[in-house]
Amino acid sequence: MAELRISAESRDLTRVERIGAHSHIRGLGLDSFLEPRAVSEGMVGQTSARKAAGVILQMIKEGKIAGRAVLIAGQPGTGKTAIAMGMAKSLGLETPFAMVAGSEIFSLEMSKTEALKQAFRKAVGVRIKEEAEVIEGEVVEVQIDRPAVTGAASKTGKLTLKTTEMETVYDMGAKMIEALNKEKVQSGDVIAIDKASGKVTKLGRSFTRSRDYDAMGPQTKFLQCPDGELQKRKEIVHCVTLHEIDVINSRTQGFLALFTGDTGEIRSEVRERVDEKVMEWRDEGKADIVPGVIFIDEVHMLDIECFSFLNRALENEMAPILVIATNRGITTIRGTEYKSPHGIPLDFLDRLLIITTQPYTEDDIRKIIDIRCQEEDVEVADDARLLLSKIGVETSLRYAINLITSAALACQKRKGTVVELRDVNRVYTLFLDVKRSTQFLMEYQSQYMFNEPGDGEASEDANAMIY
Repeated sequence: MAELRISAESRDLTRVERIGAHSHIRGLGLDSFLEPRAVSEGMVGQTSARKAAGVILQMIKEGKIAGRAVLIAGQPGTGKTAIAMGMAKSLGLETPFAMVAGSEIFSLEMSKTEALKQAFRKAVGVRIKEEAEVIEGEVVEVQIDRPAVTGAASKTGKLTLKTTEMETVYDMGAKMIEALNKEKVQSGDVIAIDKASGKVTKLGRSFTRSRDYDAMGPQTKFLQCPDGELQKRKEIVHCVTLHEIDVINSRTQGFLALFTGDTGEIRSEVRERVDEKVMEWRDEGKADIVPGVIFIDEVHMLDIECFSFLNRALENEMAPILVIATNRGITTIRGTEYKSPHGIPLDFLDRLLIITTQPYTEDDIRKIIDIRCQEEDVEVADDARLLLSKIGVETSLRYAINLITSAALACQKRKGTVVELRDVNRVYTLFLDVKRSTQFLMEYQSQYMFNEPGDGEASEDANAMIY
């Protein structure tokens, strides 16, 4: 069998934080006994649903629920996606989390089952352990000798490292200098150098140099100066997903497909070989399998073929935890003429643990409006917040949240600093909610194209939708 290839290269990406619909979610807002707090980590209300999600989360962390499925069902705007995002944040970076929308499966340039299979394997992690020769110590000094004439010779330099017991000076070549510059290493940093690959990792900053600067970022990590010898054997852990191993070992794409995102379809033989090798590593104690979570939103958009695939995929030995969400009631299963609760086949529903979400109360909506105002950095007067809360109760929470930024722009136009009642009233008249839009449609329906006048049933349906 050909040797399996693993990419241990760390991917350092600069993350750009944007304000999104769920950017205020930091976790599930539970205490150590899995009891939901009233307002915590961006979560408000939905106590029973959050507690149930917390129990699922605990089982995931203990590795007791792999290959199971959970359905989050509830009305639109009741926090289903927020609960899934809270679960993702609470899991941490070590546990893989893959998110996909039901409709996305049909828009990819590959078969439906292949798209689902790739999503599944993105949600299963492999923690690979290996021993390596490492030089670890505190940087005392970095000296770089630049040539006087451009292009005459490559840069050389010296690196002085120390531990609590010894200090050594290393001669550096151009590649090592480049690696140090990339990590922005300076005196006082604690670093580790992999002897085999020459990769430099900045572990943190020495406690003895903590007073070098008056101001430092929140990411600055302080460490004690390493003890013992500079050169030591250390166990290094690489975390990759099954999908990444599949892509690297697929000859048609290679590891560059990880960066382009154009992975295409992967042959089943490649996956079988990967699974065999990973199982072999697990038996030898070289690797651990970390079942992650795959979240499929708007699951009613999947058809009967996709549900058949999910039924089978959950029985796989290396299946992740499947969390799905839907806001549908009893509706037709896509691809059939049969109706079923949530648009999900009954045999698949039988596998699910179902968590239901309830509509938010006015008090909950008020607290969510407060959190969103803080997240969007908008100062809103108390009476304006009260009006936004009432709008949220009468129309929908999403509509009320959308009015926050709009009202802030209206306030900015009149050169104000605090959003007042008049700003909310202004945007409320500018942007219609569903109820008022439907009323407008009924009032002027004769002026719209393809309208069928005298259609009594349509008018009754529209009335029923409003009320």
